[in-house]
Amino acid sequence: MSTPSPSSPASPPASTTPPLARGVITTHPIIGVFGVLLGALIATSTGRLISVGLPDLRGNLHLGVDEASWLGTAFNAALMFIGPFSVYLGGLLGARRVLLACAAIFTVICILLPFAASLPVMLTLLVLAGLTAGTFYPLTLSFVLRNLPMRYILVGIAMYAADIVFITNFSTAVEAWYMDHLSWHWIFWNSAVLTPVMMVLIFFGIPWQPLPTPKPGQPRPNWRGFLYFSLGFALMYMALDQGQRLDWLNSGIIVALLASGLFLLGAAVVRHFVLPNPLINFRFLVRRNTLLLGVVLVCFRFVMLATVVVLPSYLGTIKGYLPLQTGPVMLEVALPQCLFGLLAIYLLKYIDARLIMTAGFSLVATACLMNAHLSSAWSGANFWNSQWIMAIGLALAFNSMVGAIILEVVNTGALTRPIDVLTFAGYFQSVRLFGGEMGASFMGHFLSVREQFHSNILGQGVHLGEPATGQRLLGLTAGMSSQSPSLMTAGGRAGEILTLQIRQQAFTLAITDSFMLVAFAVVCCLIVIACMAPVPTQYRQVIKAAAVPA
Repeated sequence: MSTPSPSSPASPPASTTPPLARGVITTHPIIGVFGVLLGALIATSTGRLISVGLPDLRGNLHLGVDEASWLGTAFNAALMFIGPFSVYLGGLLGARRVLLACAAIFTVICILLPFAASLPVMLTLLVLAGLTAGTFYPLTLSFVLRNLPMRYILVGIAMYAADIVFITNFSTAVEAWYMDHLSWHWIFWNSAVLTPVMMVLIFFGIPWQPLPTPKPGQPRPNWRGFLYFSLGFALMYMALDQGQRLDWLNSGIIVALLASGLFLLGAAVVRHFVLPNPLINFRFLVRRNTLLLGVVLVCFRFVMLATVVVLPSYLGTIKGYLPLQTGPVMLEVALPQCLFGLLAIYLLKYIDARLIMTAGFSLVATACLMNAHLSSAWSGANFWNSQWIMAIGLALAFNSMVGAIILEVVNTGALTRPIDVLTFAGYFQSVRLFGGEMGASFMGHFLSVREQFHSNILGQGVHLGEPATGQRLLGLTAGMSSQSPSLMTAGGRAGEILTLQIRQQAFTLAITDSFMLVAFAVVCCLIVIACMAPVPTQYRQVIKAAAVPA
């Protein structure tokens, strides 16, 4: 079968006409969509709840800052490890078996996590939780691509995209509600309640398939290449996650993690070309749009930091917001995304995905430029307009990006080749996790460096002999005199307050720089989108071809 040329758009695309060529099509598509949707939601929410609830976990488990920092690293590094390895498991056992088995194990682990007696036990359980939950993402994409009828493909994209972006911003409010009304145990029990529902949906929504068998003369699948590749990325992920805390290359731990990770990745590449693995096809990835979409995905993960990291950092550090107060501000981004995500999917039927991505990222840049004018007097209410613009932009950008990714698979004819679908899913899972961590690490380092820079610049203008400094100290001393036993004590407290105000202004300026950095990243992303090649088959043709009886 060959893909029709662009000159003959009237003929349905050969890669989408016979649905059975893509695999066993589910007879319960809506159930299957909800099942894999819930799986992606559970994996996302677990990681976000651990990240947002880290201060509460540290307090209730009596852990130090350094010890607690490894909780999120253990879970997310395991997600990173199992992402590429899921390609091997899915090709060897089938997506349905892997998802059901991993979901069952993950449920038990989430029930046990709050009862961990020590930090090593909790870290071990978090690694196991990450290894099992990490299979949900790549196998979800594999199911949508190979087992969902094409007439439901846009529904699957809409629900998957809205799920990922929505739950990322919604988790802050959920964690705050758990801490205010229940307990910290629900950071883990949240997933223990939802995962059995996912298992039921997968059981009925994903069809049973016999174990894949290699063709005569085809090399047998091997696990060593996947192990090297997965472990290499996991080690580098750990280095990025802990790099800022351990001072990057000045730490022997970071150097060892980076060196080991790079060595294992090199070993994986060499092994693949010496002993090719039948479950992966690197040549399929060396395509213009596939590589550029990977860059767009990295840019999107970095852009999301404007709402996931930068804004909460400002509200928490400058305004002293608790998670319960930050949650409503985050919901201003989460809630509109459902509505405008559906709009993006509707537009995909008629408009090129690149144009929708361009509009979405442009709106995100506009919102970041609006936020770049903030001052230390801003509160959560001041972000209302920019948050709505940000929500619309993120919804359009992410839904159209996922749509473009799946449309790329359709146009390459990969739906008739399970190896390419698995390779594709593993590639974007790795890019999503590793690229996101690269962006988060860079943003953390950028914030720290810019805060130090602005603190030094502001500090140079504050001298005891300066009239402005003297007037400021006299005013603060007068304000503190009624609360101090002596004038000397009031003067000391006035100096401390002035120092804190300088730090506050320095961090506010660093936040504005971060919003400008995100806007610059959007400009770079728009250039990448402009370099993408048009695809011959659009969604209107895919849906039209799916409606034609076989």
